[in-house]
Amino acid sequence: MRARLPEERPTEPPTGYKIARPVLSHDGTRAAFTGVSLGAGLPYGVLDEARCVYGRRHSAPSRRCDCGFHCVHDRATAEGLLCTAEHRGAVLLEVTVLGAYIRFERGFRYARQRVRGATVPPCGCGAPASLLADAGWGRPGWRVLEAACGRCRGGRQAVSVAGFARLAGEGLTVVAPAPPTAPDGPAGPLTGVGMPELMAEAALLQARLDWFQAELSRLAGDQRG
Repeated sequence: MRARLPEERPTEPPTGYKIARPVLSHDGTRAAFTGVSLGAGLPYGVLDEARCVYGRRHSAPSRRCDCGFHCVHDRATAEGLLCTAEHRGAVLLEVTVLGAYIRFERGFRYARQRVRGATVPPCGCGAPASLLADAGWGRPGWRVLEAACGRCRGGRQAVSVAGFARLAGEGLTVVAPAPPTAPDGPAGPLTGVGMPELMAEAALLQARLDWFQAELSRLAGDQRG
């Protein structure tokens, strides 16, 4: 006989975290997400059920398959996944785990989910993102989006962060926080400076230039004398 795994009956659905790519339907009327690895070919809505990515007819999650939604237990682990080059443009999702699930050491594989919140990374230029713009690639019927500011959007199709949340529906909250300020260090004199610092630098350079010109005039006068 095979021992049965213990069953959990939580008083409220567990919370998890994952990363995903925001996508927009080709007609611009629907917003959704797509996975960054195994489930990249199956966009899902804010409230959705998992389907087997291999096309099998069993319900997800199956113990004999690796299908189903995936998430990790803690936010810091999910944020760590955003450090890799291929995932820099992904968004961080906070999800509610619904239906049957299988618990692992670092997270869950489960049947249904509700995406409660999405955190959008900064634009590639470092400015806070106000838009989600066409990333230049996608899936049949869906355009993958990436964070952008108004200056870097160019002529690309885009939707505002608030507009994406509205199209996704189901009470989704989407935030685009400002990037953290870099700590002071020896990276260079202009690292992390703002307008007041630049104006002070310009004034100092002008003062040095005035002194240099005065010295040149004095030396020229001495030579003529």
